[in-house]
Amino acid sequence: MSRSEVLRVAPEGLYCAAGDFYIDPWRPVERAVITHAHADHAAQGSAAYLVSEEGERVSRRRLGEEASIQTAAFGETLDFHGVKVSLHPAGHILGSAQVRVEQGGEVWTVSGDYKIAPDPTCTAFEPVRSHVFISECTFGLPIYRWPDPAAVYADINRWWRSNAAAGKPSILFAYALGKAQRALAGVDASIGPIYCHGAPEALNADYRASGVALPMTRRVSEAEGPQPFAEALIVAPPAQGSSWMNRFRGASTAFASGWMLVRGARRRYAADRGFVLSDHADWPELLRAIEAAGAERVLLTHGSTAALARRLGEMGLDAGVLETRFSGERDDSSDEEASEE
Repeated sequence: MSRSEVLRVAPEGLYCAAGDFYIDPWRPVERAVITHAHADHAAQGSAAYLVSEEGERVSRRRLGEEASIQTAAFGETLDFHGVKVSLHPAGHILGSAQVRVEQGGEVWTVSGDYKIAPDPTCTAFEPVRSHVFISECTFGLPIYRWPDPAAVYADINRWWRSNAAAGKPSILFAYALGKAQRALAGVDASIGPIYCHGAPEALNADYRASGVALPMTRRVSEAEGPQPFAEALIVAPPAQGSSWMNRFRGASTAFASGWMLVRGARRRYAADRGFVLSDHADWPELLRAIEAAGAERVLLTHGSTAALARRLGEMGLDAGVLETRFSGERDDSSDEEASEE
């Protein structure tokens, strides 16, 4: 059996013909196996979905109350027409999973998005031994090497503390699903009150209900008093230039993203500060994850695929590029949650 028969790219997305299911399809299908709840991986409209138990609440928020969602524990094996399917932690956001597909003794694993760095808001990445490993490479260039997250949180706290002492609101732009909750889990809540834009605040409730500890937060719309934001941290999805920002006069702004490592990114994102905090693997982590998979063949999706494929080839691996619509790190919050309310 040719390995090309296990998974292939169809017009609807990555397809397993023998099992008759798709992984992260970009169009509605009969059965979709979803790696995680970001909008570019969890398209609405499919007849049935499989997601991890950990990601059930955030997936339901993304896919809708009427969606038919089946859940599986990490490591639990399901059978789709003789094809074995299991979900394994990806460490990207709450509930994020790698999808292991076994057919006729051949094992393919689709990573979805992943990171290796520890994160208290989701289950840590676990390598899956595979014949073929399909890996994201959003930050697939040697320049991308993340600082210690503890040092990043300390920097965020110093920025917030300094602003609070000056009576200035601190607005931290962070993608609503995953990044916002990870940032909240690392800040020092004793500095001042924490408010959130409506999009991350709704997801904060899902995280807490899933057992993730977060500091107390309130919606911006619930603020009271003449200057409720003077010493506050406000966490919001990228909202630069919007009318929503008008209430925060004199605020200092910052953006939390892996892109902040690149010179000039802070200026492009119109923020006073940039904090390097990514929910994707950096260059060393990509190499570690690929090595741990032990795959004979590696297929790369989105990001700097050519550079990483070249490096893997130099290491003696059979590496190529799989063209998909996965888009990497961006504002992956639900489309319908763009307004504060």
